[in-house]
Amino acid sequence: MAHRTVAVVDYGMGNLRSVSQAVIHAADGQGVEVLITSKPEEVYAAERVVLPGQGAMRDCMRELRDSGLQEAVLDAAARKPLMGVCVGMQMLLEHSEEQDTPGLGLIPGQVKRFQLQGRLQPDGSRYKVPQMGWNRVYQTRPHPVFAGVPDGSWYYFVHSYYTAPTDSAHRAAETEYGDRFTCAVARDNIFATQFHPEKSAAMGLALYRNFLHWKP
Repeated sequence: MAHRTVAVVDYGMGNLRSVSQAVIHAADGQGVEVLITSKPEEVYAAERVVLPGQGAMRDCMRELRDSGLQEAVLDAAARKPLMGVCVGMQMLLEHSEEQDTPGLGLIPGQVKRFQLQGRLQPDGSRYKVPQMGWNRVYQTRPHPVFAGVPDGSWYYFVHSYYTAPTDSAHRAAETEYGDRFTCAVARDNIFATQFHPEKSAAMGLALYRNFLHWKP
C-alpha cells in the first residue's frame, strides 16, 4: 500500500462511485492512492479516511457496525484526517431524530428534521423536504479544507435532516433553507459536510484537494 493512501469507507451505504471518482480526480498528480475499501485493516493503514453516507441514518449506523468498520472509523477519528460527507457527517454527532438513532458521538449535538410545513420561499413556492438543490455556503471560521474557496460558494444538497452541534466552535459553515443551519462541522482532525462536494463541480473538488493536503 502506498504511504499516502486515502481510504473511502465502503460499508454498503455510501454514494461510493461519485465520491471516489471525485477524490481520485482531486488526487491526480498529488502522489495519493485512493482506495475504496470494505476491509477494516485497510482503513487502519490509510493515511486519511473519507466516510460517505446515503440513505437512512439508522441503516448507515447498522451497516457500519455490522461490517466491522466502525472501530476502524473511530480509530481514524482519534488520530488522522477524517472527512464525513452527507449522512457521513450526521453519523459523527450524538443522536439523530431520524428513527431515534444514536450516532458515533464524536461531535456533541443532534441531527434534526426540517420543520418547514406551510412555510413559503421568497418566490412564493412551498419549501420541500427533502431539500434538493444548490445553496450558498458561508464559512463561520477559517479552516484549511476551505482554503482558497470563496465565501458564499455554491454547493449541492440532498437531505431531510440537518446537524445542530452543541458547541458553536464545531461549526465550520452555515447555509439557509427556511432557517439558517450548520452545513459543515470541524473538530481537531475531523471535517465533514452536509452538502455533496462530489456533486458541486470545481468548488467541491477544491475541498477534496485541500483535504488530501490537510495536516491537522
